[in-house]
Amino acid sequence: MSSKVILEKKQFDITIDRLCIELIEKHGTFQNSAIIGLQPRGTYLSKRIYNRIKQLTGKSNILYGELDIAFYRDDFRRGNEQILPSAMDINFTVADKHIVLIDDVLYTGRTIRSALDALTDFGRPAKVELLVLVDRRFSRHLPIQPDYTGIAVDTRANDKVKVEWTENNKQDVIHIITQN
Repeated sequence: MSSKVILEKKQFDITIDRLCIELIEKHGTFQNSAIIGLQPRGTYLSKRIYNRIKQLTGKSNILYGELDIAFYRDDFRRGNEQILPSAMDINFTVADKHIVLIDDVLYTGRTIRSALDALTDFGRPAKVELLVLVDRRFSRHLPIQPDYTGIAVDTRANDKVKVEWTENNKQDVIHIITQN
């Protein structure tokens, strides 16, 4: 097994800033928009983006939530492992809002499909956009593409993309781990 770093701390921070600026260009004051991070790993990125957008815009009333999709997954009842859901924290209706779903890595698209199903329990959004830190292109099982991408990588099916966060007592870095 070998590991290759594809994004280190400095590039990591620049990438997050670029994504925030793209969101501000598109959503302006976020008056009718909301940011929703996907539990568990998408919330690290979504919190960073949410806080950075608040800094850049000076707005403190941007809607933010965290969505757990554990019971919406299509592989929910396939294994013997007990599923432990994460906290769900969306204290607003998504009806008629522009929603930015945020996750760390887009691979097959199944997580995003599950998130779209879960999101409808909170209302019918006017529009849903997808922001991902890493887009593993050419590996989709479903026709789902991001609107905002930090970095796009081409990987083999047995490769893994691992995003580490300072919030997990690690450093901000992205690795591709290749199974030999």
